Amino acid sequence: MNIKWSALAQTAGLSFGITVAVVAAFALGMLALSRREAAQDAVRSGIPGAGSGNLALACAALCFSACASVVFYGITMIAGH
Repeated sequence: MNIKWSALAQTAGLSFGITVAVVAAFALGMLALSRREAAQDAVRSGIPGAGSGNLALACAALCFSACASVVFYGITMIAGH
């Protein structure tokens, strides 16, 4: 039995990189949702110049859709098309 160490290292490195990217995207999505909630609280409090948080909601949706697409791609790779 012969192990291709370079291929194993490439696979492990790519898996680690994708995992870090998905976790970071999810964390940014959660941050965007909390910023939207803070903006809505500011609007309810009557603070002048407070935004509605729609941009934060769009960013959160983008981050969560990126996470979902990576997970869906992984599941389709495991299931074998």
